[in-house]
Amino acid sequence: MSTAADLAADLTADLDARLADADAALARDYPGERPGRQPVHTVYVPADRYDAGLVPAHGAAALAALDEHAQAFADLIGDDDLVARVRAKLAIEPVEDLRIDFEDGYAGRDGATEDADVLRAAADLAASQRDGRAAPFAGIRVKSLDPATRTRGVRTLTAHLVAFAEAGGDLSDWVVTLPKVTSVDQVRAMVHACATLEERLGLPGDTLRFEVQVETPQSILGADGTALVARMVHAGAGRLTGLHYGTYDYSAFCGIAAGQQSLAHPVADHAKLVMQAAVAGTGVRLSDGSTNVLPVGSTDAVRTAWALHLSLVRRSLEHGFYQGWDLHPAQLPTRYAATYAFYRSGLPHAVERLVTYLDGAGSGGVADEPATARALASYLLRGVDCGAVDPAEVPAGSSMDDLRALADGRPVRRTG
Repeated sequence: MSTAADLAADLTADLDARLADADAALARDYPGERPGRQPVHTVYVPADRYDAGLVPAHGAAALAALDEHAQAFADLIGDDDLVARVRAKLAIEPVEDLRIDFEDGYAGRDGATEDADVLRAAADLAASQRDGRAAPFAGIRVKSLDPATRTRGVRTLTAHLVAFAEAGGDLSDWVVTLPKVTSVDQVRAMVHACATLEERLGLPGDTLRFEVQVETPQSILGADGTALVARMVHAGAGRLTGLHYGTYDYSAFCGIAAGQQSLAHPVADHAKLVMQAAVAGTGVRLSDGSTNVLPVGSTDAVRTAWALHLSLVRRSLEHGFYQGWDLHPAQLPTRYAATYAFYRSGLPHAVERLVTYLDGAGSGGVADEPATARALASYLLRGVDCGAVDPAEVPAGSSMDDLRALADGRPVRRTG
């Protein structure tokens, strides 16, 4: 008769064999969170308005808006330290992620004009990287792979890459945004396009990456009733880095009247919840969309737009969307104010809970599990990455490496 140990060993070996394929598929399809920093926003700029000095110019324009409407901003924020942090961010790193737009923000140009703007923008982006004026992350948005725009989109992508490479551009944090994706086949086609361009241009494998904009209901719910966006994520073959929600295209496709189109509409919430479930554990990141209510004009108009933007950014953060779109320099103050307030308001409690978890003790009736510790560490890391939290404010005795290990699910114990 077999001992319990022998029986357990035999059964485990049997189950290992039976589940080998499923284990491999799980590891392949759900590798965990993508390492490194995620920008808090993407600033979209029409290609004809882009030049090498755009990032510092956006910072200067944002600070000018703050100066012009200083009291209104101070009243909205209600925290002098937070206002000072926002000003410092705008002076040092006003734009975290830049997208040079050759799609909706660049409508109505003829082919020759677009060809010229592609070459000029590629040269200017490379120049801004060389002289230290570029955003940490950048890329372009091309026209979709739908039949009507496919030729132009591919031409723009190819011409930009050739010109950017010739100008010495850095592709390590560069990405192409693919809009209005309507099928899994378009995602597979983009994977093929990236591999082909790498081969033809002599780039290392897996250099080129892309994002998918979820702008149509077909992306969320396929004709067969399945969540098509989940299949898109896995068809990305490791090159797909993000899903970006397209507020106005998606809302319009769903028949929402213009006056009710918003990041906070139930139609938007449904789409984003499906996106959130689709990317969980895959390493593909999420970005919320934009608001088209811009802070321009009178102080009352600016205050109203700022208040709306503050509430929408805060809402996105609370819902687990840590990135969004900004369309105007005067949106940058409220982007950072809402983001910084989100991280700083929860900082003391997050630090206390994480320290208690690392010490192995209970705290105030909260018994956190490893999954919650990962979330706490990720929260603090995001705060540090964007400048909301100073590294010295992380738990005493823990390093940034410790936080990253915890966020990755690796065990850490405090040494002091």
